[in-house]
Amino acid sequence: MSGTNRRPLSAQSRTAWGDGIDNYGSEPGIPDSPMENKNWNGSQSDTRALSRASKPQSKGCFSRICGGIRSLWATRHTEETKQNRELYVKTTLRELIIYIVFLIIICVITFGMTSTTMYYYTKVMSDLFLDTPNSKAGTFRTLTNVDDFWRYAKEPLMKGLYWETWYNNESVPEAQQGYIYYENKLLGVPRIRQLKVHSNSCVVHEDFKGVIQECFDSYAEGIEDTKPFGQNGVNDNDTAWNYQTESALGGSSHWGLLTTYSGAGYVQDLALNKSESEKIINNLFDNLWITRGTRAISIDFTVYNANINLFCVIRLFVEFPATGGAIPSWMFRTVKLIRYVSIGDFFIMACECIFVLFILYYIVEECLEIKKHRLHYFKSFWNILDILVIILSLVCVAFDVYRTVEVDQKLTSLLVNKEQYSDFERLSFWETRFSNAIAICVFLAWIKIFKYISFNKTMTQLSSTLGRCAKDLAGFAVMFFIIFLAFTQLGYLLFGTQVKDFSSFQNSFFTLFRIILGDFDFQQLEAANRILGPIFFMLFVFFVFFVLINMFLAIINDTYSEVKGDMANMKNEFEMADYFKKGYSRVLDKLNFKRDKIVDIQKALRSADINQDKQLDFDEWRQDLKTRGYADGEIEAMFAKYDIDGDRVLDESEQKRMQADLADQKVALNKAFNELEGKGNRQGTARRSSSRVSFNDDSGDDSDDEDSGTKSSRTGRTSSGVSYEEFTVLSRRVDRMEHSIGSIVSKIDAVLVKLEAMEKAKLKRRETMGKILDSITESDGTSDEMKREQMERLVREELERWDSETSMTAGSGRGASPGAGSGSSGHGARPRSRPASGQNSSDV
Repeated sequence: MSGTNRRPLSAQSRTAWGDGIDNYGSEPGIPDSPMENKNWNGSQSDTRALSRASKPQSKGCFSRICGGIRSLWATRHTEETKQNRELYVKTTLRELIIYIVFLIIICVITFGMTSTTMYYYTKVMSDLFLDTPNSKAGTFRTLTNVDDFWRYAKEPLMKGLYWETWYNNESVPEAQQGYIYYENKLLGVPRIRQLKVHSNSCVVHEDFKGVIQECFDSYAEGIEDTKPFGQNGVNDNDTAWNYQTESALGGSSHWGLLTTYSGAGYVQDLALNKSESEKIINNLFDNLWITRGTRAISIDFTVYNANINLFCVIRLFVEFPATGGAIPSWMFRTVKLIRYVSIGDFFIMACECIFVLFILYYIVEECLEIKKHRLHYFKSFWNILDILVIILSLVCVAFDVYRTVEVDQKLTSLLVNKEQYSDFERLSFWETRFSNAIAICVFLAWIKIFKYISFNKTMTQLSSTLGRCAKDLAGFAVMFFIIFLAFTQLGYLLFGTQVKDFSSFQNSFFTLFRIILGDFDFQQLEAANRILGPIFFMLFVFFVFFVLINMFLAIINDTYSEVKGDMANMKNEFEMADYFKKGYSRVLDKLNFKRDKIVDIQKALRSADINQDKQLDFDEWRQDLKTRGYADGEIEAMFAKYDIDGDRVLDESEQKRMQADLADQKVALNKAFNELEGKGNRQGTARRSSSRVSFNDDSGDDSDDEDSGTKSSRTGRTSSGVSYEEFTVLSRRVDRMEHSIGSIVSKIDAVLVKLEAMEKAKLKRRETMGKILDSITESDGTSDEMKREQMERLVREELERWDSETSMTAGSGRGASPGAGSGSSGHGARPRSRPASGQNSSDV
């Protein structure tokens, strides 16, 4: 009652209680336990409490904001998490959750860039231009010479480019012309371009100079023919007969089957309708546009399908090698150059903006890590992977901006002049590179998940296995590739002139890898060389498949077994499951604790009114709750919340209001508890909580929550009014614990004494055996047979003596056990254990 003079008015302290039970003990500067409450009235205690209350306020608002912003980039590499396991878990979980969101965003973007429709669009276009037969039943795929090319250009190409009649042979209206399959708009006009080499680009042997007048070498950019050509009557200003450079055409190089071709050459643009285009083709055919020096012809055009918002950039390429004949190839690039049209596209755009924010976020994060770790940062594989993902992402973002601007300019120019060639080849090329970069970025992003889940030893088996056997694999790789490259060159030299799979060193290299996987054509090898073909195949299968591959698997298996054994004895870096279990248990303990407090307050309402006048004054309230272990601050706060009129007396209506609030809060806590624990475990938990209320047996884990101070004040009720029943129960528990500890200590003492006696006996036996051996060795004039008999006799006697001593020791030990047990069963178990052990020691 001494603290009454310093107690604030009810109206002033009402806010200390807050709006619910959750705020017990949350008033700054109010002591949380009875031990602190003893010194609450002193000036020193007041000063310390006020200083503690003012410490959080010493931090400025700006510094707190900066700290909050800085915590956004807190990672395991920027924070000191080695000693704080819980901080390590929280930081890892936070990094993992943020990264999963980033991974979801990038997956949404990539899946929004492509679809199954793109494949079918490519298939429709390729079927039309590659598989449509001509009058001789030939297609572009089966093109083998110049005649086949002109036959294709006059028939399937014209038919595929210009759909000017309906399927019933009625003419298509002029406004609807220029569509392939009536759905795909032909952008601009198609273009035919050829590359030539000049005559005498190669050297004719002396023996054939009188017979062969001209020589045309294989294509090379340095021997391109740049002179105008054509027969009489041809317009010299016609682009089909005049060479143009790559920069003038705005073209790009092309990687063919034989070599790489430049973007220059002689070009001829077709018309917007079929009749004009046929005249152009016939003119080129009649004037021998294709000559002996022609090395490549490409047919380029672009179509756009508004139904699916996709472009298809098509290049039909025919190479005319120096050997004669023709080799066809093709390129169909289906790309989405106009990105934002539908609602789904704008959703993808929003995801792209979020993706850019993530990239900026990770740039700051990596900069902070580099600043802290300096050059050591680059020693980690995961850090290098992070930088690679960021670089790829920045390149993709830059190209996305460039592509949007470039497409807009090209379409604007094309709409102004519809009869010009629409060159989307280069843009489509870089669009495919963009898609490839995004694909690699997503792949690396998925691999990077191992960085965040490596806390579990199971997740590190792959990396640990590869890391441990890296040196062995490096040595094996040298040996493997020496043998493999030897077989590669052997196959190229033996079968390169007859088998396509061995026609080049590169093809031979990949063909042998296919043989390892079981994809081979033995008949081709045998047909190419009936003797060396089977020998080559059998030697390769034996050395590479049966020997080297099994060595590789043996290295992996042995290392994996070692890693598996090491990890079986190694503890996880931290147990994520235990962390969640601990958090779950902590929530349950909080709910139980709060429910116990409500029960205590309800009991105080029923028992505090000693004079039964239905008027509960503050002194009665304080006296009852003090016996239950609550601090003055809590008592004041709880009372002030419901003392509406401030007279420091709870009348009947205020008591009912408090009871109603407590009942509602208890129902809410029970509901939350049931949601966590489940209806099946509710009864057991209720029994546990009731026992905690009765005997104050609180769990040690509760020390982590914010109510620990309040709970400690409740457990401290033994110092200020504990009931006799509770004290008796606790005393009995302490007695039983002392008896158990005494029995355990006496048994440990007996075991230690026996171990000491056994050690002494072992030393004694060793000395005895040494003496026996010395006596036999020192005896002179004795034969070896007599020495052997003497040794056997002495050893046998010694063993018999040892057996008799062992039996006597075991008997004394068995006799001493009851003594030790009885000694531990009486009062003062620990002191009695020492004479018992001493007795055992003397007996031994």
